[in-house]
Amino acid sequence: MPFLTVLLPLKVNELASSQNIEALSYITFAGAIFASLANIGFGWASDKWSGRRSWIAAGLLLSCFLLIAMGEAHTIVALMVLVIAWQLALNMMLAPLLAWAGDCVPDMQKGLLGGLFALAPAMGALAGTFVTLPGLADATERLWIIAALVALLVSPALALGGGRQLPVLMKPVVEPIPNDPESFKSRPAIIRMWTARLLVQIAEAALFAFLLFWLRSLSPTIGENTVANLFSAVLCVAVPIALVAGRWSDKGRRPMLPLAICAALSALGLVLMALSKDIQAAILGYAFFGLASMTFLSLHNGQTLRVLPKPQNRGRDMGIFNLTNTVPSLIIPWLTLAMVPTFGFGGLFFVLAGLVGVASLLLAQMSYRR
Repeated sequence: MPFLTVLLPLKVNELASSQNIEALSYITFAGAIFASLANIGFGWASDKWSGRRSWIAAGLLLSCFLLIAMGEAHTIVALMVLVIAWQLALNMMLAPLLAWAGDCVPDMQKGLLGGLFALAPAMGALAGTFVTLPGLADATERLWIIAALVALLVSPALALGGGRQLPVLMKPVVEPIPNDPESFKSRPAIIRMWTARLLVQIAEAALFAFLLFWLRSLSPTIGENTVANLFSAVLCVAVPIALVAGRWSDKGRRPMLPLAICAALSALGLVLMALSKDIQAAILGYAFFGLASMTFLSLHNGQTLRVLPKPQNRGRDMGIFNLTNTVPSLIIPWLTLAMVPTFGFGGLFFVLAGLVGVASLLLAQMSYRR
């Protein structure tokens, strides 16, 4: 997260300052294509060849090495090649890691699992705050620090996480996917869940890539450490909110209701951002959007594992759901280039608010189910 939100934009600005938005858009576009393919492919591989930990370990080593190599890129083309390779290695680790959660956590705890997922982006944001502290490290040293933190946090799972799969969650299902609209494991439910996440992720991806540029358009003096601190504050506050909402959805047996509410609040936050005229209002609007959207995405991860119908394809199917994380990176560069030069960031945020509002409506129609 520190690399994608802060260090990559800074590296792009260093190599192509006059065309930084365009260059970042192209790098994001290329990286997203390969990340999408890798997540499905490595998820499928971890389904077919048991032992998800071996894939996670290989991805960890390769992604850390490639992250450090980013510091040696001296052209935009070289940086793009390294980002593509890093995305392949990163998804070698992430695809089996997320499927592993589905192997171990029963449906009655999927809401709590989603709440716990909120810890991950919060830790990423705290890492961003740490590595961008003034005087702590130069650009190359920051990459080494991030790689060390990733290894430190993933290694305990590899060392201690074996033998925790639940047999009931691993039993193969051979029946066709049902079309019953009342079932969580039905085709209509899967489509609604996939579409809703895609729409929210389009908005999230726009802010993920261009938050620094937007804030600097309102206040040119704002620094990268300030942006990292903002990410950290929003994501840390989202953790207890997601935990409470997830636990409530388990106890109340209303797994989709918090998702519908969070999507609606995210749309409201985007409207506030679109209307912002100064840096204080912008930060407040982003904080509102960030809290709601991060809670949504964390809870959605847990509930996605609930709706996937076939355990034997869990890694592959999570890779298909992961397209909702990467496809927005293919859409946002072109949407940004089409909207921002003519209508400004405000126009872009109004469009995103409409998309997220549709996501809320899709999930509201599922929120009555238990």
